[in-house]
Amino acid sequence: MFFNKKKEKSDSGGPSKPDEARPMMDDDTVQQGNLTPTHDSSSKKSIKASPGDPQELLTMTEKELAKAKEQVAQEKAAKRKLYSSLVKLANELKKTRSEMVPLQAAADYNAQSWYEGGMWRRPEVLPGVSSAPEKSIATRQAIGLSDLFFNLVTVTAFTRVGMAISEHNGLDAASLLFFAVFWMIWSKETSYSTRFDTTDLSAQIVTLLTCFALLFGSLSTTSPINSEDGTRIMMVAGFVAFLHFLLHVRVALWYRDAIPDTIESYVRSFAIMTMVLTFLETSVWVVGIFVFPEDFEYRWSIFLAGVLLSMRIPRSFLSNDFHAACSRSGTIFILLLGFLLQSVVLVSSPFFEYTTPTLEQYAFLGSTCLMLFCIKLLYVDDSNTLVKDHALLVNRWAGFFFKIGQFALLLSTTVLGSGLDLLTHSYLAATAALPDKAKNLVCGGFSAVVFSIFFIKSMHLRRVPVDGYQRNLFLAAYSIQAFCMICIVFATARMCLSPRTYLSFLMSNEIGMMFSLSGFALFLLLMSWLDEAVELSLYSTSDDSRQFMVHPFGLWWCLKPDLDTEEVEHVAAAESGSHGRLSQLSPLLGASVVDMKMSQRSLNYDSFKLSDAAEV
Repeated sequence: MFFNKKKEKSDSGGPSKPDEARPMMDDDTVQQGNLTPTHDSSSKKSIKASPGDPQELLTMTEKELAKAKEQVAQEKAAKRKLYSSLVKLANELKKTRSEMVPLQAAADYNAQSWYEGGMWRRPEVLPGVSSAPEKSIATRQAIGLSDLFFNLVTVTAFTRVGMAISEHNGLDAASLLFFAVFWMIWSKETSYSTRFDTTDLSAQIVTLLTCFALLFGSLSTTSPINSEDGTRIMMVAGFVAFLHFLLHVRVALWYRDAIPDTIESYVRSFAIMTMVLTFLETSVWVVGIFVFPEDFEYRWSIFLAGVLLSMRIPRSFLSNDFHAACSRSGTIFILLLGFLLQSVVLVSSPFFEYTTPTLEQYAFLGSTCLMLFCIKLLYVDDSNTLVKDHALLVNRWAGFFFKIGQFALLLSTTVLGSGLDLLTHSYLAATAALPDKAKNLVCGGFSAVVFSIFFIKSMHLRRVPVDGYQRNLFLAAYSIQAFCMICIVFATARMCLSPRTYLSFLMSNEIGMMFSLSGFALFLLLMSWLDEAVELSLYSTSDDSRQFMVHPFGLWWCLKPDLDTEEVEHVAAAESGSHGRLSQLSPLLGASVVDMKMSQRSLNYDSFKLSDAAEV
């Protein structure tokens, strides 16, 4: 509102001024100048109600300010949530990219031509060895045709040892040492083929010469150690050791300029270690052949020293392709079972040339097939197992015991096969009494096979539920399974060792004995499915699967990890498992221990803490 001085002047009779010279003042100007405008009460009320009132303006400003602050807070919260989501997305992309590296390397490896790089090319490290994904996956073809042929030759040598066991009426020291020599030759070839590319000419020549050596050596398995045939097997073992010495010399020369703390440097260290061991092994065999005579009383000690030098420290310098190694172990076991079944058929074939098999004879052969098939299903196939579920990647002793279990399984299967041949011949020839050697070999071999399988299975990781009821269910299932296994192993061992027991009625004849063993195998198979039943009932969803505590060594709680808690924490905090010191020493081990650390933070077994599940 404006006040016009001109009107006041004219009313008093004074001269009036032009409008331009009259000052214009609003209400605020009047109040600041302590001037009181001439208004009535209605005008004052209208002033208080006007939007230009300072109190009203202050209230409105405070409301707008509070609303603005609330909007800013909401925007900040949304930005924080968006930033958090972007960080998670970036981590997932980084994880996916790290997991794609081995897949891309495997794709490049499988897509390359067999002649790429030349026929005599550099020994390349396999994709599964040079990378360390957090979740181990099978990155390439598990076994090639050349490796399969080599496994067939190895199984042929094993069955030749089985024939010697049959002739000697049992497992003697010579057969045991010959079998160990053949198994170590197979282990050397598998150790190289699960770390390096074997499609080049040098590796193919070594594989071919090794097949020749195994085949020639298998012809001498029926003779004792202190004989010319024993010397031939020593020559075979020394020849193969020297071949692998030359093979790893070539690897060491190719990687001699490797940068420290890289995968290439660990390849060179692994090659040098293998060179030293194979050179010492070759020296032992050469000394045993040329220095000591064939009738040397302690010639068995030369075989034992050579076998011990053939063994490798688990997880030393360079980890192998876990899934490829497990696939080879499973392949040779399945091939051995197939050879045993074929041997039983070959033994029975002459009896069916002029007569048709009876229903009882069909039942005998069918029970034999059923027993071998159940053993095959009982076997733990680790080719599709996660690396995190294996103790051998965490503790060297666990890896050693796992290898011993594999050796015992193959040896006991060979003993079982030699007994089946004798048992089949005895049954079809209608022998009056069941020979003791056939009974001992079949029952003892079956008992050892079952025990070896469950020993290997016990080395796998166990997830113990946190909930009390679920934990009791878990322990009850595994206790029942272990109790049944121990009872059957003990019963069959008694049938082997004791001529007269309360189980003698099971050995009254051949077909009754085969029905009993096949029934035991089928019962153990049904009991072994308690593992899957427990996991399906307890870990049906991903949320349920997190409610457990991990014991990395299965049922062997006395074993401890090679690494202390601080080093495990350091590996777990690393952004990528492929860059840590642990994963360089053993790529798959890094992922295994890191993933275990994430899930078992609260678990304490004898002051030992490890964590969540992370494969041979």
